[in-house]
Amino acid sequence: MSRPTPRVLIDDLVFPECPRWHDNRLWFVDMFGHRVMTADLDGTTEVVAEFDDRTGGLGFLPDDTPIVVLMEHRRIMRLEKDGRTSLHADLSAIPAENLNDMIVDDVGRAYVDCIKGRPADPTVDVGDCIVMVDPDGQYRVAAQGGLHRPNGLALTPDGGTLIAAELTMHRLTAFEIEDDGTLSNRRPFAPVPNELPDGICLDAEGAVWVASARTNRYVRVLPGGQITESVTVDEGKWTSACVLGGEDRRTLFMTAAKVPPIPRGGMKGNLHESVGSIMTVRVDVAGIGRP
Repeated sequence: MSRPTPRVLIDDLVFPECPRWHDNRLWFVDMFGHRVMTADLDGTTEVVAEFDDRTGGLGFLPDDTPIVVLMEHRRIMRLEKDGRTSLHADLSAIPAENLNDMIVDDVGRAYVDCIKGRPADPTVDVGDCIVMVDPDGQYRVAAQGGLHRPNGLALTPDGGTLIAAELTMHRLTAFEIEDDGTLSNRRPFAPVPNELPDGICLDAEGAVWVASARTNRYVRVLPGGQITESVTVDEGKWTSACVLGGEDRRTLFMTAAKVPPIPRGGMKGNLHESVGSIMTVRVDVAGIGRP
């Protein structure tokens, strides 16, 4: 089933990413705008913090302190209540080109994608990994080997399963989360052969909404891979991430950006010339879990 044309909520961004619904507001990063922002349901925005690096994964510690990924510096920063920022974890010792998305569980453990490179052959394993960061900032590699550009992350409501999008392999992969936070029992969640899965979110029926990068659509995928719904945006927009929020968590917030006519150079190229927006559409099944 195809959903109606989405409504534009915010349209003056560069490259929005990593939306989160928290404390009755939409939180998100403007990746190439180097900032963390919030918005209410009428589209009024506020800049919470600005940095000298691309901003990535976003989450919240148990005391409600927001934390955000600085992608190239490979650090996670705390956004303190007095407006200052402070270091939460330094992951620069992890061999990687950049960090990417992040999800934080109920006890404050953060799971972060570490991307090592972009091989010409996307099936080559270059050592990408998922790192687990404890609430005190200590970290360890939680999953590595056979991971290919891990991207969007979601947690089931019971905190027992982590789902990761592997963009270049066109699949969603699931891990069990042990009591100590380590990841085990890697298994397929859903193949999505015609999609490039970027940011994801989970609904109450166990389906995953997927931002399909560069195909200008979002799809709802059941375990096993059946696509039950889709939302299409304007041609030329790269879809990047989504989250279910609003008072009843049945509003799907979708981030996208109209990229330059000839995008080049990857993360260090000309994507900073993009024009980004956040759109919404109503869905039948509410969101659950994180994000």
